[in-house]
Amino acid sequence: MAVNWLLICHGLVTLTVVISFLCGQWPIFQGTPIERLHHFITFGAYDYFLRFVGFVFGDKARSLVLSIERCCCDRPNPVLQVIYLAIIGATYYYIVKSSFRYIPGYYLGEVHKYTSLLAVGIGIVLFLLTSFSDPGTVKAGNVSEYLLAYPYDNIIYTEKECSTCKIPKPARSKHCSICNRCVARFDHHCGWMNNCIGERNTRYFLAFLLWHCLLCIYGAIALALIIAGRLKELRVVYILTVYYGVGNSFRSLAPHVAQWLLSSYNTQLLLMVFLVIVSLLLAGFFGYHANLCLTNTTTNETFKWEDYISWQRKLNEARVSAAALKASISGMSSEAKRPESKCKSFFRRSPLEDSQVVAKENKYDKGFFHNMFEVLFPLSTRPSFSQTKSKPS
Repeated sequence: MAVNWLLICHGLVTLTVVISFLCGQWPIFQGTPIERLHHFITFGAYDYFLRFVGFVFGDKARSLVLSIERCCCDRPNPVLQVIYLAIIGATYYYIVKSSFRYIPGYYLGEVHKYTSLLAVGIGIVLFLLTSFSDPGTVKAGNVSEYLLAYPYDNIIYTEKECSTCKIPKPARSKHCSICNRCVARFDHHCGWMNNCIGERNTRYFLAFLLWHCLLCIYGAIALALIIAGRLKELRVVYILTVYYGVGNSFRSLAPHVAQWLLSSYNTQLLLMVFLVIVSLLLAGFFGYHANLCLTNTTTNETFKWEDYISWQRKLNEARVSAAALKASISGMSSEAKRPESKCKSFFRRSPLEDSQVVAKENKYDKGFFHNMFEVLFPLSTRPSFSQTKSKPS
C-alpha cells in the first residue's frame, strides 16, 4: 500500500512541477505558490546553483558554467531537440514494453500496434519539418519583396534598418540574436526546434502542436482501454463480489479495483497521467498560437502591443494630470469659491477616468479566412511574391 501512495504522490508532485514551470507566469497564478515555484525553477534554483559552484569550486568553475549556459541558451544548439527525441522515444518504448503484449485485447485490435507507430512517425516528421525548414529569412535578395508584402503600420513598426544585417527591416520582422538573421513575420525562437518560428514555418509549428496533442490523447485513451480490457478479461469485479464478498456498488468496488490497478498496472497508469498532462499543456499552447494566427498576430507583436498600449496609457494619464493640475492652480488664483462638501468631493469623478482609452489597431488583421490562408500559404511561397519588385525611388 505504501508503494501505491508513493506513486500517487509522485504523480501529484510531477503535475505541480510541470504546471509551475510552464504556466506559472499566467495571470491566474499571480500571488500563488505556483508563481513562486515557477520563479524558483526558472531563476532561483539556477542562481543558488551558481553561488554554490562559486563557493565550493571557485570563480573558474562558475565562469565555466556561465560559458556552457551561453552556448546552450544564446547560440543555436541541438540539446532540446535531442531531449525531445529522447522523451518521445522513451515514452513509446515503455508503452510497447508494458502494454503491447495485451494487444489485441478486449477493446483494442492488433491494428493499433501499427497505427501508433505511424502516429509517432508523423509527429517526428512534423518536428523535423519545423526544425529544419526556412522560417522566412530576410536577405538582401528578397528584402524588397518583403517590404511590399508587409507594409509599415507606423505604430509598432516604422521604417528602419537592421543594425546587424545592414538591410532595410520589413514590418513584422525581427533580428534573432540566437540565429543571427532577420526573420519575416517573426513569432519567437523555439529552443525545442532549434529554429525560429516565422512566416514560412508557422504552419508546421501549429501542425506539430496539434498532432502531438492528439497523439498524447490517443495514447492515454489506448492505455485506458487496455486496462479496462484486462479488468474485463480477468473478471476482477466478478471475483471481488463473489469470492471476496465485496458489495456490488461503485463505492464498495472502487478502492479494491484502484488497489489492484496500482499494484498490477502502475507503469500504464503513470504513462497515462504523463500523457494527459502533456496533452493539456499542448492544447493550451496550440489554442494560444491558433488564436494569434486567427487575428494575424505574432507572439512578438503581442509584447510590442502591450508595451505600446502601456506607454500610451501612461502618456494620456500624464496629460490629463497636467491639465487637472493647471486647472486647480488657476482656480486657486481666482477669487475664493464656496468650499465643496466632503460628500460631493468623495463622489467626484477622477480626472484620470477621462483619459483617452488606447485601442489596439492591428492593420494586418484582414479577417478569419484571409488570416488562416496567409498562415497556410505564406506570401513568400506564392508565385506572385517573386515577381513583385519594389517601386523605383
